[in-house]
Amino acid sequence: MSHLLYFLFLISVSFISSCTNTKIYSSYGEKEVLPLNKFQWNQHTKNPSCFSQKSRKENGATILEMKHRDYCSGQIRDWSKRFQKRLISDDIQVRSLQSRIRNMISGQIQDLSQTQIPLHSGIKLQILNYVVTVELGGRNMTVIVDTGSDLTWIQCQPCKLCYNQQEPIFNPSLSTSYQAIPCNSSSCQSLEFATGNFGACGNDPPTCNYQVSYGDGSYTRGELAHDRLILGTTPVDSFIFGCGRNNRGLFGGASGLMGLGRSDLSLISQTSDMFGGRFSYCLPPTETEVSGSLILGGDSTVYKNSTPVTYTRMVPNLQLSTFYFLNLTGTSIGGVALQAPGFGKGGILIDSGTVITRLPPSIYRAMKAEFLKQFTGFPTAPGFSILDTCFNLSGYEEVNIPTIRMHFEGNAELAVDVTGIFYFVKTDASQVCLALASLSYEDEMGIIGNYQQKNIRVIYDTKEEQLGFAKETCGPL
Repeated sequence: MSHLLYFLFLISVSFISSCTNTKIYSSYGEKEVLPLNKFQWNQHTKNPSCFSQKSRKENGATILEMKHRDYCSGQIRDWSKRFQKRLISDDIQVRSLQSRIRNMISGQIQDLSQTQIPLHSGIKLQILNYVVTVELGGRNMTVIVDTGSDLTWIQCQPCKLCYNQQEPIFNPSLSTSYQAIPCNSSSCQSLEFATGNFGACGNDPPTCNYQVSYGDGSYTRGELAHDRLILGTTPVDSFIFGCGRNNRGLFGGASGLMGLGRSDLSLISQTSDMFGGRFSYCLPPTETEVSGSLILGGDSTVYKNSTPVTYTRMVPNLQLSTFYFLNLTGTSIGGVALQAPGFGKGGILIDSGTVITRLPPSIYRAMKAEFLKQFTGFPTAPGFSILDTCFNLSGYEEVNIPTIRMHFEGNAELAVDVTGIFYFVKTDASQVCLALASLSYEDEMGIIGNYQQKNIRVIYDTKEEQLGFAKETCGPL
């Protein structure tokens, strides 16, 4: 009789949780309900636009609307193909990033004519996912947001080679505040630290030329300049950026890229007097057309978080000082704390450009084993690309999946949103994979990707050298 009552109790808990989409607790650990019918990728009937996005100011903060690039790049007829290409591209860029990191640590100098290794962030730009709109020189520009890059750049006329973008290409001659930067300036000398390349001297006049190359053959080249930037309604005079005259790559129709790294040329450093070196974002999911937000400055009153913010220190790395590093001290699956040799090494990178989180083999093996121990009874499916733990869930309307939490020094915690645990290789759910991947070697750099940062308020405080996490359902401004 007691066994029957317990069985009925589990059924009732499962039913209640499926109606409320809350966590459930059982003898099998902490789980969350994933309604598979929620993942309905819209086949656009018209070309969507991410341009002229909303912005506002609140309590000293400038808040910009952030969109996922999938809803800015025209009609998508085959979402499964899009998701599969994203995984393949993500694998290429992470391998390139690991090579770049090894070369930076060893002090090797890259030969630009020979290498296909990215010269700075390692980000393969066709998979960078999030964009915001700013005003530069009196023109609206929609740019890709990247915490792994430092130099902000846009395409400029006259253009020797430019990719297609949705907005008119910026014409410096129409801006009264535009000015090229000379090659003997301190800003030109900062390029080596920000991009991995020395600034070169142009001819007549001797302006500072920049170059940033990426692992897939994409690049931007042009002159370093400054102009008036407006973030929402907040003006930034003499903002230094790259005016790209020769650009190649798949940039999703965006006008350029906004660098949120840590060098002197990054947006965060250039606006530190205004925003105190503090910014945050909430990355919206890909499966719905909701917006997220990029917040510059302000305090915690402007966030819409549903859990308290927990902070961890940024780990200094003198050889890779433009990146954001954290100390991952543990993980848990379904409330079960895991042990692995790779924890506590003080070297995991958090990045808005990488998609799937990469973990040292010892940590990944422990997480995979515990996940499979708790997520049982479902048909398996073949792995795809970097993902090797896959299921066929096409026969289910919803499933209860174990929660995933990442723990950091100082008791900070990143509770992965339910939409960031499984990656849909096929939109009919016949190939759904655990959205974590293993690095090849234990000494490679771990990366927290944007897929595990969805519906999280991620707070970067460069002056206090700390980074915070809190749950937040991304939504309109």
